[in-house]
Amino acid sequence: MKRHLLLALAASLTLFAQAQTQMELSAREVSALMAPGWNLGNTMEAAKTWEGVALYNNKGGVGSETAWQPTKTTQAVIDFVKSQGFRSVRIPCAWVLGHISDAQTYTIDKAWMARVKEVVDYCINADLYVVLNDHWDGGWLEEHIKDSGATKTKNQEVLKAIWTQIAEVFKDYDERLLFAGLNEPNADNQAATNNLVEYEQIFIDAVRSTGGNNAQRVLIVQGPNTDIDKTNSYYNTLPKDPATDRLMVEVHYYTPYQFTMMEKDESWGKYMNYWGTGNNPGNSARYYNNGEAEMERLLKKMKTKFVDKGIPVYIGEYAANWKNVSGAGESQEKHDASIKLFHQKMVEYCMSMGMVPVVWDTNNTSRPCMTVIDRRNGGSVYSQPMMEGIREGMAAHISPVISPPSSSAVYDLQGRKVCGTPANGIYIQDGRKFVVR
Repeated sequence: MKRHLLLALAASLTLFAQAQTQMELSAREVSALMAPGWNLGNTMEAAKTWEGVALYNNKGGVGSETAWQPTKTTQAVIDFVKSQGFRSVRIPCAWVLGHISDAQTYTIDKAWMARVKEVVDYCINADLYVVLNDHWDGGWLEEHIKDSGATKTKNQEVLKAIWTQIAEVFKDYDERLLFAGLNEPNADNQAATNNLVEYEQIFIDAVRSTGGNNAQRVLIVQGPNTDIDKTNSYYNTLPKDPATDRLMVEVHYYTPYQFTMMEKDESWGKYMNYWGTGNNPGNSARYYNNGEAEMERLLKKMKTKFVDKGIPVYIGEYAANWKNVSGAGESQEKHDASIKLFHQKMVEYCMSMGMVPVVWDTNNTSRPCMTVIDRRNGGSVYSQPMMEGIREGMAAHISPVISPPSSSAVYDLQGRKVCGTPANGIYIQDGRKFVVR
């Protein structure tokens, strides 16, 4: 009996030690292992609203996954994403929109939670870092950040309830799983941003209260509108976190709108087909000038405000519509080169500044679209210009040196910390790759 007790105690101590060591990385160290990232977009956040799916009902079901795109996520799809060089997956997710089984207690449907867990497990099985969020979700909170009174009180209750449930389900997962409280919270001024910080405090407190690995899990909070300029202006006080160095700040990048998303001319301006140095086909009126300089300038704002102070920045979404360009004087070759360069520079600039760029991907194979990976039949590259740009942006961060460039932690390409002197190979340090020969 005594021997069995000792063995049980030893096993418990081993599990305890593993739980401690597997959560030892700071937000900065984790972020260095996550770039570049890929979004499982238009998937777990989708809903068939035209079939009666609404807030606080349970009509979404697991079929919501294919409401906005045609492919059910599989391990093969995630494995293909990993094979292309991505190191993390962001899973935008709905919870309140069509997945609440009890509207009084805000209970999340068990079948839906199980399916989300299955998709998270695909990523963990592929040894990818994964970010799980509460996305647009019908706008129940995202569109009401500035509200006060009864609406604010209820929304605070809902946020606490859903994140407590999510955190309980995933509390034993290691540091490869991160939580992001919201998506693009609509906060356009300081007063709304103050409300946003209150909500983010509720998110942090709910997750931390569940204990286990959640006590040290890296969490991601969103700047107002996830807009760089608004975040730079208004997001001056982050919520408090009882864990040390376990927060990242999220913003998104779809600048300039005329190039990344605009599809037809408006009274205030023209849509653009071309971006970046060398991609203007004969002084075209559809060329956006100084795109690279603007991108670098905006990202540097986040570097100065957060990264330089030890707070990593997570670019949770970026992309530009890949189009079939037609019309007199238009050049498909220059447009493709523009798409490639946009994605290349985004990855290159972000990784050089200690940020994590995560490309948005809708799995729509009808252009214009923001689709890198065609998920049908286990996965294939849909947009070669996008994928080539991402790869070249990554390649810019392989430094040909024979020893670690600084004294900070070194990791192999699987995200494992290297002890002692690294053997010959490629390693990661401070978000950059280096070669030991």
